[in-house]
Amino acid sequence: NWHLKENARDHHTSKFSSKELIVRRGQAFIVTFNGTEQPEQNLTFIAETGPKPSKLTKTQATFGISSTVSKESWSAVLQSTSSNSVSISISSPPNAVIGRYKLSVQITSSGSSSPASLGTFVLLFNPWSSGDDVFMPNKAECDEYVLEEFGIIFAGNKNHINSFGWNFGQFQGDILNICLSMLDRSLNYRQDPATDVSHRNDPKYLGRVLSAMVNANDDQGVVLGNWSGNYEGGKSPNSWTGSGEILQNWKKSGFKPVRYGQCWVFAAVLTTVLRCLGIPTRTITNFSSAHDADGNLRVDEFYDASGNHLDRAADSIWNFHVWNESWFSRSDLGPSYSGWQVLDATPQEESGGIYQCGPASRNAIKEGDVDLDYDCPFVFAEVNADCMYWNYDLATGKKTLIFSQSTVIGQFISTKAVGRDDRVDVTNDYKYEEGSKKERDTFKKARKKLGLEDKFDPTAPTPQEIDQKPDISGKFKVAGPLEVGKDLNLILVLANLQSDAKTVHVNMTAWSTVYTRRPVHEIWKDSISVTLSPKEEKQFPIKIQYTEYQQQLTTDNTIQVTALCHVEGGIQVLVQRDITLDNPAIDIQVLGEAKVNKEVDVEVIFTNPIDTEVMDCVLQVEGNDLLRGILEIDVPPLKASETSSTKFKLIPFETGPKHLLVNFSCDKFANIKTFKMVNV
Repeated sequence: NWHLKENARDHHTSKFSSKELIVRRGQAFIVTFNGTEQPEQNLTFIAETGPKPSKLTKTQATFGISSTVSKESWSAVLQSTSSNSVSISISSPPNAVIGRYKLSVQITSSGSSSPASLGTFVLLFNPWSSGDDVFMPNKAECDEYVLEEFGIIFAGNKNHINSFGWNFGQFQGDILNICLSMLDRSLNYRQDPATDVSHRNDPKYLGRVLSAMVNANDDQGVVLGNWSGNYEGGKSPNSWTGSGEILQNWKKSGFKPVRYGQCWVFAAVLTTVLRCLGIPTRTITNFSSAHDADGNLRVDEFYDASGNHLDRAADSIWNFHVWNESWFSRSDLGPSYSGWQVLDATPQEESGGIYQCGPASRNAIKEGDVDLDYDCPFVFAEVNADCMYWNYDLATGKKTLIFSQSTVIGQFISTKAVGRDDRVDVTNDYKYEEGSKKERDTFKKARKKLGLEDKFDPTAPTPQEIDQKPDISGKFKVAGPLEVGKDLNLILVLANLQSDAKTVHVNMTAWSTVYTRRPVHEIWKDSISVTLSPKEEKQFPIKIQYTEYQQQLTTDNTIQVTALCHVEGGIQVLVQRDITLDNPAIDIQVLGEAKVNKEVDVEVIFTNPIDTEVMDCVLQVEGNDLLRGILEIDVPPLKASETSSTKFKLIPFETGPKHLLVNFSCDKFANIKTFKMVNV
């Protein structure tokens, strides 16, 4: 008798829906044997994992009955005996290898009898146990970062943060088995299975291996990335609402990469896998996130004379980027670098020859200790890089610096609050305050450690270029709603900073982009010439009609507007703004009280906000413990301004606060998402 219920309760594994024993390391579990005639002293247990179990690699343990629990090794202690049964408490050390074990017993008195197999159990990390590398002293944080299956991911841009729900679903169905098979499909396992399994006691090792396995690059991992704006042959990255469907699809297809993902999909799947294995993990969103491809802590962007953002640099500044933090100690670096560690499964740059990133200690990033393992320079640049904006002459290949900025990268770094559906800002955990002396000193320290201070960089701007002062300033102001289906109204504000008149020729463009700010389609362009009197400020209204952008918009709903101002006798001024348009709202109502095993009606209401009919409407619904799998409902076409009401039934099967996630799509609007908390 494996005492599944009692052991699961004691080990915080009750949420798994498994017929197999699932326990955490460094903590005892009870098994009872019936019908044993033998004195207990003659029992020897064997616990083994991996393809080549051995004592040397700590993947096999042999232990008899002892009077006390050992902290260093596996042990068994007698709990109680009766005439025909014996209960034994088995403990694993807090640094045991995690994974699926085979448990056998041998009866020593009867000579050379071969061991009898008792079955298998799964051993996980234990954040509730003080001896474990992943020990998290705060119980509410354990509940959120290991046991919570619902999450909120932040997106949009620094001027306009939005968010959507995600179903991590780490305890559902077959997810644990899929996570374990991910480990057995990694490059490390394929090269040397026994050594790989012997390292599975180390969260640093597993975090790094899994950051590689979640993306498809190198190893036929779980998700194939696509940032082109064209998602034929797969699902748009914006259309997923949970990790379960992705992981199940990967397994069902015979482990072919699932199409397609972008950063939040990689981060959400990695959250699911690490929480499932017992490593406390959360998603982090960094706004204005630098992708520094060449490791010089500088990001270069290029514009042509018309103000078009040229897609010619390896570097880029993303509207936002999502990665992970996992909680564990860093015995390799020392206690001051323990705690939250950055892992990033989005394939951006190779590390050690493959697409993997981290764990980088968050404290090391804050202190500029970029020489420490793993991948600190890349993560440091994501939140700290300097930006250079260049004018690039396509005919001659000459580049001229327009201006540089050191405070735009790494803003509003966000994660979900513990136990609440709110945003928490963690920017101060990544860096000292922008513009402060401490922040600049840390940046210099990082440059020095990377050898950038002493090296001549022919691509860098000269001090004269950096110090040049513009004659005018400019900005785009938003004048009206930022909603898909409505015209986009902006105001270009130009101000003369000098005490003599200036003539300015302005070339303006608007492009649809993906959230990485990669231009996809030109939407609009215009040019104006203006004279500004001394110290004068002028406003120029700009209207981009829905009919102009509707065909060109990507599923990210992002538009980049640029004005390149050529000032006669002065230096050029670049004005730009990234705009994220909101989808129209969608509303969920639960009609009545949600009770376990009782039907309850749910209504989803959507109003078509535009003056043309919308077709191909589909509603997708998921929610752990509220319904099994994903519900897809076809919704009839909607005429202009018409409202649709779609009803469906739920039969909840667990009590407590549950989250229902809804995603509505049609030919004019992609992936309108919302979620609702349902108290069952």
